[in-house]
Amino acid sequence: MKTTIIAIAALFTLSLASCKKNYVCECTKTRTSGSTTLTTADDKYTFKDTRVRAESRCNAEEGSGSDAFGDYTRDCQIK
Repeated sequence: MKTTIIAIAALFTLSLASCKKNYVCECTKTRTSGSTTLTTADDKYTFKDTRVRAESRCNAEEGSGSDAFGDYTRDCQIK
């Protein structure tokens, strides 16, 4: 009986830890053109997932490159 209660409590605890929730990933873009640096809000994404997977998906949105406005770096974080 005691082991059954412990097993049920362990399963309940594990089920809470792996719940899928909505996590908001906010990205900013930092542009450099010559000696000027400008940071602006870029995009927001909502991921319904576990915290670890949402962070991984958010980090996948990061990057850098260049376009007509200059070089940029894109940083994203879970808020």
